Amino acid sequence: MTINTQALAYIQHRLIHEIYVLLDDGDRRALGATQLTPLEFAVLQQLNIQDGRRLTDVSGELLCVKSTITRLIDRLESNGLVIRTPDPLDRRAQRLLLTPKGDLVRSTAIALHSASVERRMSCLSTDEQESLYGLLAKLQAGLQADLGEE
Repeated sequence: MTINTQALAYIQHRLIHEIYVLLDDGDRRALGATQLTPLEFAVLQQLNIQDGRRLTDVSGELLCVKSTITRLIDRLESNGLVIRTPDPLDRRAQRLLLTPKGDLVRSTAIALHSASVERRMSCLSTDEQESLYGLLAKLQAGLQADLGEE
């Protein structure tokens, strides 16, 4: 039985969405001990103690609107994981820096997340993982090109 192209595209989209939901749930479980959400973890991964990053750059990379990233940073700041400092090059902008506590939490989260990802991906052989990577990279490039055309 042959599936038409439109139906196949829909089935693939649905499968990728279901995989995303499972990956997100696995990430939440892996990060549970750190009390970080996957989005908070993504923010911490982008920061360091010395230089920091501009709030707008972090927001852009995570595809978050300003109000969402502001609430997220407020929570991370109230937990002592990040601090906001004025940007020396632009008085209107703020830079985000990790605190020493934030650096420790991030290191713990990276270790927990990495072990979880490795365990979850182990259902595929190395060859299968390499094939999947190639296909997903091609799909990602196609999706980015499609969004760039709109």
